[in-house]
Amino acid sequence: MSQKFTPEKMARLRAEAKNPYRSLRQFIYLCFGLSGGVGGMIFLLQIAAGRDLEQAIPNLAVQAGVVGLMIFLWRWENKNKLASQEKK
Repeated sequence: MSQKFTPEKMARLRAEAKNPYRSLRQFIYLCFGLSGGVGGMIFLLQIAAGRDLEQAIPNLAVQAGVVGLMIFLWRWENKNKLASQEKK
């Protein structure tokens, strides 16, 4: 059975073979980043209310770190994607 692939589909398949699960990784970065943002807002509101500051401040720092890491990973992923497209 002969399968005919369009050039666009072949290019997409080759890109996926070089970097498997890129879309899944970006989805995970997005979900963790949003989760960190929501958590950060909650801890920021706790700090603004003056409730349990000794726990809320370190937790806010952790949430900010998670958001920062996800932004870094997202940008790194996009940079690698652009670099692989330029090599073609």
